Amino acid sequence: MNAKFPKPTKPITILKWALILLVFLIITNPALIPFIPEATKESLSDTWSSVFGDVSNVISAITLNWVTVFRVVAIILLMIVITKISAFIIEKVKPKTGKGRSAQTLVRSALNYVTTLITIFWCLSALGVNVSTLVAGAGILALAISFGAQSLIEDVVTGIFLVFEDQFNVGDYIEVDGFRGTVENIGIRVTTVKGPGSNFKIINNSNIRNILNRSQQTSIATTLVSVAYKEDIEKVEKVFEDLFTKIKEKYPDVFLEAPENFGVDELGDNGVVFKIGASINEKDLFRAPRIMNREIKIAFDKAGVEIPFPQVTLHQGD
Repeated sequence: MNAKFPKPTKPITILKWALILLVFLIITNPALIPFIPEATKESLSDTWSSVFGDVSNVISAITLNWVTVFRVVAIILLMIVITKISAFIIEKVKPKTGKGRSAQTLVRSALNYVTTLITIFWCLSALGVNVSTLVAGAGILALAISFGAQSLIEDVVTGIFLVFEDQFNVGDYIEVDGFRGTVENIGIRVTTVKGPGSNFKIINNSNIRNILNRSQQTSIATTLVSVAYKEDIEKVEKVFEDLFTKIKEKYPDVFLEAPENFGVDELGDNGVVFKIGASINEKDLFRAPRIMNREIKIAFDKAGVEIPFPQVTLHQGD
């Protein structure tokens, strides 16, 4: 699936949330409704209190004036600067191992969550909310919703264990649920894998099971090449021998070693079939055979080696 990146915030979205906030404030304190007489406001407030209790205390719990507004803005800007500086420092670190890169992406992901929580609680404190009481109540609330957030907890715990158990790391080529690709990022909740077609599979860490890490050892790419029966086998083998060293020199980023002639694999209906193989990284499993096929065809054309193809012979009756 294609990676989904956050969309820019539209003005209509801001207006929508501002409207929701206004409705909430009016619900908690009907006296805020403009353009109605004071007697009507008092009547609405009394009716509201008799039905829901004194919900106007929701507003009185928050100290809202220009000083607190400027303080909240300053806190938000400060935390944004701290987050950006921290992310810049983390990105400047260049780990030399896959495990180091994995730990780097995990820390970068956790940084966003931690700074967001700190910002929220700091802003609430600036608004006059008793944060200590809120934190104590949050413990009870967390216990109440923990059963519904088990998958989230599993994602976080699994993400940490993925890094420390070294099952796979950033840059490794893995296969999960039939999808092959390179690990781009291991976050606190999700892991991102980039496939050969530049598609991204985003997987919850708790859903990562039955992984094949194909970067832990080299892979073998193979291809079958047919030559006509009339061709001299030893001549063909000499063409292979001269060519394979050149292929390794021409594509050092693909072939770990020079390709190898495994010998005659089959005496086919139309020709002699050779099996050719080469040690490669798993990410080049499909690219390497295409390169070998191309180079072998060019070499055969230069050497005059015929590649057979099905032919039909027609006999005309008397």
